[in-house]
Amino acid sequence: MKEATSAGAILFRDTRGRREYLLLKSRPGDWEFPKGGVEGEEELQQTAIREVKEEAGIADFRLVDGFRRDYDYVFEAGGNTIHKTVHLFIAHSFEASAELSEEHRDMQWRDYEQAINTITQDGPREILEEADVFIDEEYDQG
Repeated sequence: MKEATSAGAILFRDTRGRREYLLLKSRPGDWEFPKGGVEGEEELQQTAIREVKEEAGIADFRLVDGFRRDYDYVFEAGGNTIHKTVHLFIAHSFEASAELSEEHRDMQWRDYEQAINTITQDGPREILEEADVFIDEEYDQG
């Protein structure tokens, strides 16, 4: 079995007093967070930053310290069984809009309840639950 490692970010913004999360619709149809494979000697946080820029077209954001959660899954590609581990960070976007990359079919900013109900995989959904609490309790937006 091949191993693969990805990193990405649960990207949120504050709009009129509401927190919204960015979700991207992948080509197979899953709703997910911006994420992608680690390239070369990149550290996980560097990968997450690059993927947010590439997949969401957002440059004005910062990673939130102290949060990283992982999930993994197995899939088939090109006749190989691949075990992928995804590392998710939290990122605060200071831009109101995002741009759809060619890698995805759709993108939407969703409030927490909508996001939880939109995400298609259990791993990212559970991590969003933890991230939302972390932002409330640990993140000083000042």
